[in-house]
This record gives sequence, structure tokens and C-alpha cells, in this order.
Amino acid sequence: MDIKDQVREKYGQAALRAKSGGSSCCGSAPASARGADPVTSNLYDPAETSAVPEEAVLASLGCGNPTALARLNPGETVLDLGSGGGIDVLLSARRVGPSGKAYGLDMTDEMLALARENQRKAGVENVEFLKGEIEHIPLPDNSVDVVISNCVINLSADKDRVLRETFRVLKPGGRFAVSDVVTSGEIPPDVRENMLLWIGCIAGALERGEYISKLEQAGFHQIELEPTRVYRVEDARAFLAGQGVDVDAIAPRVADKIMSAFIRAVKPAAKPCCGPACCS
Repeated sequence: MDIKDQVREKYGQAALRAKSGGSSCCGSAPASARGADPVTSNLYDPAETSAVPEEAVLASLGCGNPTALARLNPGETVLDLGSGGGIDVLLSARRVGPSGKAYGLDMTDEMLALARENQRKAGVENVEFLKGEIEHIPLPDNSVDVVISNCVINLSADKDRVLRETFRVLKPGGRFAVSDVVTSGEIPPDVRENMLLWIGCIAGALERGEYISKLEQAGFHQIELEPTRVYRVEDARAFLAGQGVDVDAIAPRVADKIMSAFIRAVKPAAKPCCGPACCS
């Protein structure tokens, strides 16, 4: 089973659990433990969570709150990569208003079914959930004002393709505004090679400088990376619990090297036409 299949299976299980409990970013913690989860806890304001179905909150597997930081404007079109149970799509739809649109993209049937049910319960009409992979976005070129994502790009085995696809679908001047897990400093090779940790959001995380470099290579500019949570030794222990690994051996090796971050970038605006054909 490859990484993509592992992600699909893990997040499909998380969607099914959301109706009776919750899950952490790693898809392992029960609802009773969510308050102690160093990655997924306390990301949303109570006013936000009260506006969406409980199942959307329980199925939130993210590491940040991109909708609060993306500066969405009425009438804009937003795309959420790896939309899961739909919490960020529903919140975005309210921010862009009836004249705007919010798309959610997910490859997991169980998550899509849950998200569409949450949309129905929330009574939000300017939303559409699409089935697909973030490496192959099923939208046309230059069709989206803002791309958001919440702790998903780190799970892709082909991040360069994800960023190129994101650049493609953004309109000139469009914004990239995602929450993701990144690293600072070297992560031991055996940690990165462990697929359980990949699904647990650790091994697939890019080093912060590499993330910026890949965004530049995709064509983005005005790149900013702002750490939002740096995980300590105690956090690392909680983060790795239930992952089938030796927590005592690994936690000290990754402590303070893993963080949630908010990453912003902009697709350059189209250059004004200066040729004689411009006015024809």
C-alpha cells in the first residue's frame, strides 16, 4: 500500500469516527483526548464552531485555522485542498458571502459524504465539494481567488505538483494561504521513512526553507512563513502516542523541530499589455 492509499484509508476511518467521536491530525485520538492534542486543539473560535455542525468540528484534522488568516473578501472564489469534513469550506463560504463560492476538494469518499451532509445541515448553498487529488485539481486555469488548506499538503508525496497545480488554478494576483506542518532543522531519516509517521503529519513535513524554495519554483512571490505553534518534548510525546512507535526514543529527536505554520504567497498579477494588439 503506497502513501496515498494509506492517507485515504486513515482519513476514511476518521470520517466514520466523526459521528461518534473525534480524531487528531493523526486520526488516532478519541474525542475525550482532543483537548490535550497539541496539534488540533483550540484552533477555532467558539463563535466559528457554533456556526457549523458538530460533525464538521469533530472531523477537523487540521493544524491551524486558514480561514481566519486568509483575509477572504465578499464575492471571492475559494478552494480548500483536502477539505475533509468541510469545516474550513463552510466557514469560507460565510466569509465570501452569497456572491462568492467555496470549493472543497477531497479524494476520500467517506469525507466527501460527511462534508456534503454537513453542508446540508448548515444550510450553506454557495459550496461545492469535488472528488479529486490535490496533485490533479479538477478546476480550470485562473479560476480561483484564494487557495487554502489545513495540514494536508504535508501528506502529499509530490508537493511540487501540488504547488504547480495550485499556481495554475489561481487567478493572476490570487493568494495561497495555508496552514501546514513544517520542520526547522534536521529530522532523523528513520523518522521520515516511517509511513506511520507520514500519515501522522510528521515525516512528510517540509523544512521551512525548502517549502519557501518550492513555492518560488512554482512561480509564487511575496512568500511569508509564520510559525503558529512549535511543539515541545511533551507535545511530541502526545503527538506520537498511538502511532505504533517507540515514543520515548523518538520524541526527544523531533521536539522543537516540528511546528504548525501559516504560509502565504501570491501569484503574480498579469502584466499589462503594451503591444499594438491590446486595443484591437
